[in-house]
Amino acid sequence: MATPAHCYYCFECLAASYKGQEHISLTAVEELWERYEQFKKVSALQDNDESVSLRESASLGLQSGDDDDDIDDVSSKPKNGPQGLKLPNINRLQSQILSDSSSATTPSSNSSHSGLSSSTPTTTMTTPSSQSLQSDASGWRRQREKDRQYPLFVTWNTLSKSGRKSLRGCIGTFEAQELATGLESYAITSAFEDSRFTPIPAAAIPTLSCSLTLLGSFEPCTNALDWVLGVHGIRISFINRGRRYGATYLPDVPVEQGWTKEQTLKSLMEKAGWDGGHESMTRRFLRGSNSGGHTSGSSKPWEQVSDFRVVKYQGLKASASYTEWQEWRQWVLSLGDGSEKLLNPAV
Repeated sequence: MATPAHCYYCFECLAASYKGQEHISLTAVEELWERYEQFKKVSALQDNDESVSLRESASLGLQSGDDDDDIDDVSSKPKNGPQGLKLPNINRLQSQILSDSSSATTPSSNSSHSGLSSSTPTTTMTTPSSQSLQSDASGWRRQREKDRQYPLFVTWNTLSKSGRKSLRGCIGTFEAQELATGLESYAITSAFEDSRFTPIPAAAIPTLSCSLTLLGSFEPCTNALDWVLGVHGIRISFINRGRRYGATYLPDVPVEQGWTKEQTLKSLMEKAGWDGGHESMTRRFLRGSNSGGHTSGSSKPWEQVSDFRVVKYQGLKASASYTEWQEWRQWVLSLGDGSEKLLNPAV
């Protein structure tokens, strides 16, 4: 399952790369993110209880002295963490920092993998008597980390002051990757090596948002239009003048652009490097094409196109902005239990 924690990890990898430093492990990010989510939920419940308590006091018409006592009781509740809740020990996380650096994997567009893993890390509510169980859960979590492999894409966008989003880099692979290795590799590759853009400078990080898409459920299309807008990503390949071309769009791209299926496919072909035909020609060709072979047409540009194939797939997506990443980071640092050593492993 894709989560904001994966996007925070991409931010951590990118930020560390500018400084040439080691970054926090994915396992540590995920566990700290789970603690953060627990904290927000419990804080919201406490705030709601306080509001209910104050409303009930007012409706009962308590004397001013009693009101003051009630308000004092409310304000004395701890604000910096869930009351009566002991979260996972930070020392356990410190042992999970990766000691080796992961190498980038070359993107591949020739392999597909069906199905997404349904396993999700288990959130553990720790009590003083559960240390042995916590240790066992930690070992299980590390093993599951090694087992998680997905084709994936990492996307960087810039956000304007008005909230307008613009693509800044998007690269991924159809080869299944171990999650931590794949996220690190493509967070860096998509930031620095997308040929459509200049490398993202360190000064631009505050303008960024990150999206991660884990891919699965790959299936050949029976024809070029055998897929659903907003549900499927598509990957096309075809031969033009003796050369094989290919390109892909993630599931959300056509919807964000407001494209029809024909417009999406035409854009994909142009993205792949094809330079023929008007949209009307494209529409006639695609509506008559078969994903496993060539359909000739009267327009000369299409006479050069053969072996047109479309594969559809689905994706699990998560996104996070720079602001959200920083809010999580500041919460981790505010814990005062050594978490800063996780966020700055080289220190």
